[in-house]
Amino acid sequence: MSEPIIRCRGLSLWYGSFRALDRVSLDVKPGEILSLIGPSGCGKSTLIRCFNRMNDYPYVRIEGDLQVAGYDVTSRQTDALALRRDAGMVFQRPNPLPLSIRDNVLFGVRLHAPRTPRSVQDGLVENSLRAVMLWDQVKDRLDHDAETLSLEGRQKLCIARLLPLKPKVLLMDEPCSALDPDGIGAVEELMGSLRGAFTQVIVTHNMQQARRISDRCVFMLMGELVELGPTAQLFTKPVDERTARYIEGRYG
Repeated sequence: MSEPIIRCRGLSLWYGSFRALDRVSLDVKPGEILSLIGPSGCGKSTLIRCFNRMNDYPYVRIEGDLQVAGYDVTSRQTDALALRRDAGMVFQRPNPLPLSIRDNVLFGVRLHAPRTPRSVQDGLVENSLRAVMLWDQVKDRLDHDAETLSLEGRQKLCIARLLPLKPKVLLMDEPCSALDPDGIGAVEELMGSLRGAFTQVIVTHNMQQARRISDRCVFMLMGELVELGPTAQLFTKPVDERTARYIEGRYG
């Protein structure tokens, strides 16, 4: 059995005096899609942002052990930039850089490997845009401003921007919340196509989305990991009564 790509043991986090995570423990398998569900304020986004140190603020205190893609995340000696190269984040609102489509895809390459030859860069652009099913749409306008893309296209571009660096983990915090139904379907199709090639951890309020796309699912409540299991099992035969109440719409 392969080692977990994310290993979390007894992780607690405080914003000042407020405890947002309460001794969370879980393993994430290489290549799987793991969804985090639960009511607003339950700690989902806080947890996923821990995975690549997006919670690095003076008023935040973290305890416990967290290993992500071979990095000791809680160690101050860990290079946060290198961690974010291997565990990339996609946010709720598509946030392409105010650059061309091509320059968006190559942004990380130019930051981490500025001597990459132009011919190699061209291949990375095409391969990344093909991977997110965007190449045919944009291949003749790579020098156009990324803001000319639809919301769906911009979100796909944000995912494509991570791929040239060959990350091990894709972290997605409500990646479909700003999209219409067609856009949601397209991004879910993309997630499915990347299954196995990348580990994907997804925060979603949409329980049907979690049910459609994830291999396993986590239910969180008030900073606690209440239940973790295969998605079909968690939705049809939850072990914890709190999970059942939430899924049935009787809580949160």
